[in-house]
Amino acid sequence: MTKDQKNEVIELLKEKFNQYNNFYVTNTESLTVDQVGKLRRACFDKNVEMKVAKNTLIRKALEQIDAERFAGVYDSLNNVTALMFSENPKEPALIISSFRKENNNSEKPELKAAFINGDVFVGNDQLVALTKIKTKNELIGEVIGLLQSPAKRVLAALLHHHEKQAEGTTAAAE
Repeated sequence: MTKDQKNEVIELLKEKFNQYNNFYVTNTESLTVDQVGKLRRACFDKNVEMKVAKNTLIRKALEQIDAERFAGVYDSLNNVTALMFSENPKEPALIISSFRKENNNSEKPELKAAFINGDVFVGNDQLVALTKIKTKNELIGEVIGLLQSPAKRVLAALLHHHEKQAEGTTAAAE
C-alpha cells in the first residue's frame, strides 16, 4: 500500500467514525469467505456498514479525530479487524448473535470491543449486554409511557369522582 492509499483509507475511516456514534470492533479471522459474505449481507440488510481495515490505519484515523476519546478501543486493534458501523447501538450485537446461532453457537465473529455513544465495552463477554442496550427511541417510548401512566390514573380518578358527584346530584333532585 502506498502512503497515498493509506491516507485514503484513513480519511474514509474518519468519515465513518464521524458519521456514526456506534461502532463494533470484531475479529472475522476464522470465518470462511462464504461466512464473511453472509455476515456482510446480514449487515447490509440491517443498515450496518462493515469495513475491514488494517489496525494501524484504524488507530491512526481514531487518533486523528480524538486520541483520548477512543483510547479504550486501541488494545482491541489486533489480528484481523472488521468494523461494524451503526446508527442503532445494538444492531451489530444482534447480527453477531444471530450469525453465531446460525453457525451452531460458535464464538465467531469474535467481539473485541464496542464503542457506543462514547462508552467502550471491551471483550467478547459483553455481547449479551450489548444486545439488550436500549435505543434512543426505546428509551423515549419508556419515558412517555411512564409520564402517561400517572396522568391516566389521575384522569380516571377525576372521572370516577365526577361520576359519583353526578349520581349524588341526580339522587338529591329526585
